[in-house]
Amino acid sequence: MPYFSVIMPLYNKGLYVRRAVESVVGQSFTDWELVVVDDGSTDGGGDAVVAVGDPRVRLRRQENAGVSAARNRGVAASDSGCQYICFLDADDWWEPTFLEEMAGLTRRYPEAGIYGTGYYIVKNGKRRVAPIGVEDGFTEGEINYCRVYAKTLCMPLTSISVCVRREVFEEMGGFPEGIAMGEDFLLWMQIALKHKVVLLNRPLSYYNQDVENTSRGIGRSYEPSRFMTFHFSKFAEAERKDADVKRLLDNLRVYTLMRFRRHNRCADEVRREIAQVDFANVPPIYRFYYKAPYWLVASYLWMKETAVKQRI
Repeated sequence: MPYFSVIMPLYNKGLYVRRAVESVVGQSFTDWELVVVDDGSTDGGGDAVVAVGDPRVRLRRQENAGVSAARNRGVAASDSGCQYICFLDADDWWEPTFLEEMAGLTRRYPEAGIYGTGYYIVKNGKRRVAPIGVEDGFTEGEINYCRVYAKTLCMPLTSISVCVRREVFEEMGGFPEGIAMGEDFLLWMQIALKHKVVLLNRPLSYYNQDVENTSRGIGRSYEPSRFMTFHFSKFAEAERKDADVKRLLDNLRVYTLMRFRRHNRCADEVRREIAQVDFANVPPIYRFYYKAPYWLVASYLWMKETAVKQRI
């Protein structure tokens, strides 16, 4: 059985998927399998996967069911005897030593439930190291996931830079299906509340933000059931007991719901979430954004956006 099962969801990423697959094939650590789940693509991306021609790479096809369903099916189709599961999106890629470094982490910290590494953010063809909120000088070890995340709101765990123990993934029931934005956060949060989180503070993967925005997240959808922030009730007990959990969720509420507030969408749902926020936990400007009359907030944001455009 392989040491790692790598799962890659694929939906209309035909221009990028070969690079992603080849970044797995080119790993210095070679004991892995890759299961690519083509989630109803219409651009021939699955054919690009087959063309790689590596026997460790397997393609599964399904009708479009969303990224969570694709990842869950990939895990189900992988070798059940493989203890560790990694994920890579079809438009992102790894450094050649990603799996080698991840294997080292699993051996040095066998008690952890989830492992992560640093990563690069790629925008306009340029890369920068993601500003994960660990302390200066931190190299590797266990982290307080909520405290680190709340510090900069830059994700310490992402769907391209983690490894999860299979038994932990199964304990949590996999990725929540039907959610189009933040489905990975909901799973990482569940794991972090019950298991140790270990991070290697070295960028080893590339988060490609140059891909067309409509292929990521929820685009312009405003359906609350598909948005992670409206599912925070599952963390209610932890939020009451743990100040770090409370701080993180409050900051995510005010930050992620700004698009809804800006366009006055789902006002009742937003109001219910914001009513739970302790504004002492968040930057002061958000009190204005959510407490001032909508017409005043909308006018202020319009003027702010216009000023930015004029400077460009």
